[in-house]
Amino acid sequence: MCLLQLHHISFRIVAAAYAMPLRPSQWIRLGKAVFYTLGQWTKLAVFLTHGDVPMHNNRCENAIRPFAIGRKAWLFNDTVKGAVASANLYSLVETAKANDIEPHAYLTHLFTKLPHAKSVEDFEALLPWNANLPTRL
Repeated sequence: MCLLQLHHISFRIVAAAYAMPLRPSQWIRLGKAVFYTLGQWTKLAVFLTHGDVPMHNNRCENAIRPFAIGRKAWLFNDTVKGAVASANLYSLVETAKANDIEPHAYLTHLFTKLPHAKSVEDFEALLPWNANLPTRL
């Protein structure tokens, strides 16, 4: 995307903001939001120049929602080590799901084979996309 196109889009965002009927106190917050958006525009518009980048991150948001909702109830998250362990375990489960593998079967396979892995090839064979395990129902 060229700089001229970015300026055109930026102008349209600001023009739309000025067309809104707002009280003076709301203008400050809107102005901050608009200028933050404009400052992040090259990052926000990356999907326009790279076809493999999705316009949204709904898949990621939906994957972490149960984790975010349940984290307050998990007692082992009261330490940094507990939070790291939780994040690592959750990452394994969600990666298995993303590869259409039943998470319990993958974790059982992983924790059974992991102590015996010695080489890079052994560890790569344990990755979800390399494991030959049952798919999710």
